[in-house]
Amino acid sequence: MSSDKKSLPFYVTFTAGAIAGVTEILTFYPLDVVKTRMQLERGKSTTSLLGSFRTIIREEGVGRLYRGLVPPLLLEAPKRATKFAANDFWGKIFKQLSGEPEMTRQLSIITGCSAGATESFVVVPFELVKIKLQDKSLASTYSGPLDVVRQVVRKDGILGLYAGMEATFWRNLWWNGGYFGSIFQVKTMLPKAETPQGQLSNNFVSGAVGGFIGTVLNTPFDVVKSRIQGTEITPGVIPKYNWTYPALVTIFREEGPAALYKGFVPKALRLAPGGGVLLLVVEFTLDVFRKALGPPYI
Repeated sequence: MSSDKKSLPFYVTFTAGAIAGVTEILTFYPLDVVKTRMQLERGKSTTSLLGSFRTIIREEGVGRLYRGLVPPLLLEAPKRATKFAANDFWGKIFKQLSGEPEMTRQLSIITGCSAGATESFVVVPFELVKIKLQDKSLASTYSGPLDVVRQVVRKDGILGLYAGMEATFWRNLWWNGGYFGSIFQVKTMLPKAETPQGQLSNNFVSGAVGGFIGTVLNTPFDVVKSRIQGTEITPGVIPKYNWTYPALVTIFREEGPAALYKGFVPKALRLAPGGGVLLLVVEFTLDVFRKALGPPYI
């Protein structure tokens, strides 16, 4: 990207992120259901990835793999759009503050972390609804997304929809920092693309590596988030999992370090290729917009 090329308007990056997010969630959602089930399991894990799939299909039917799909679908457009739009926004801000004409690895990490923090404010209520619908123990408690919202608001007020906000903040901060920072680093290591197909290939590879690194960094925080959001609050009783870092210590002490990486395999299988799909679709969509808008965007 040349330095004299004008940045695309906000609505373009927002739209590209939305299209990429919906594409990714429709492709990989069953892995998210399995990941949540594994993270909510207390004690030593008793089932593998394939075992979890078989159990869900045998006991609950194939449709259960798409249980809670509506909230993520409604969320994915604003979530991914916010992620990439915020990354673009913070990238411009930090380049101006640092005086750097181009993005550096350090700026990529700081920008990604800031984008993740921004994204947290959008995603928490949707994530809460999704977790409660995916939790097998709550299958008979809620009839659907709107029922989750009604019951949570009735019991805990509007702020009840933001349970797990702090854990979501840390999860997104670590994932975005790892994702965008790794993308920048990997792109500098790959051979320069000479064709559009080569550019798409580089985008997929760098996005997939970024997705994997982000997953390694943020899975413990995602486990805590799932535990917090999957807990049914009883009046007068302090929840076992409340704040992120004390919850990390509790899980580590009671279940061992491996418990902090419950659901890692389905999560990595989703977010590594999913990260590649995200970046590939975003860059492809942005390129379409650049050609459609013409100079000074190309």
